[in-house]
Amino acid sequence: MADFRKPMVIVNFKTYAEGTGKNALKLAKIAENVAEKSGIYVAVAPQYTDIALISTQTSVPVFSQHIDPVAYGSNTGHVLPEAVKDSGAVGTLINHSERRIPFKDIDAAIRRAREVGLITTVCADTPINASTVSFFKPNIVAVEPPELIGTGIPVSKAKPEVVSDTVSLVRKANPAVTILCGAGITKGEDVAAALKLGTEGVLIASGIVRAKDQHAALLDIVESMK
Repeated sequence: MADFRKPMVIVNFKTYAEGTGKNALKLAKIAENVAEKSGIYVAVAPQYTDIALISTQTSVPVFSQHIDPVAYGSNTGHVLPEAVKDSGAVGTLINHSERRIPFKDIDAAIRRAREVGLITTVCADTPINASTVSFFKPNIVAVEPPELIGTGIPVSKAKPEVVSDTVSLVRKANPAVTILCGAGITKGEDVAAALKLGTEGVLIASGIVRAKDQHAALLDIVESMK
């Protein structure tokens, strides 16, 4: 399994035009440049079709946006963990609020990811659910209240208790898990607030991908982590 460092930033490209195809490669190169200059671990989560493009033309760690708990066989339309690994991914998101799956499938997906050597970042919408998925032994848990995703209203300021409660509960459930937060994070000061609450990084999307100046936006985020 690939290594990762803390603090860390994972940039989720979602299916935004600004993070698709040639634009995905452009943004990944920005992430690579910012990571090299800052020393902060920055990973990207593009669409499946862009994993190979980015992994072969940059050194930035690439995460899949999802995997299914399936093996080789008759599983048309599913995302095979081996396939994303062979395409160059080092990790995967699981259970993002826009791609939620049942607890039993989260557990199974983590197990499959572990079998092929993928870093697992499991998303949760509440502190309780973050604690629950921590028992499945993912590498990373990211708490993201769905009502704040894409709003520009940072969870670390609007609902700091969600972050602090997550840190407390997850630490009791599984002290080895790395804790991130997301939802509404757009500025370095949002990240600084999250780190003060006990997190070890952020999962961020539109605040970087849709920024007018993606380089400046990402640089602001990583500078707040130093």
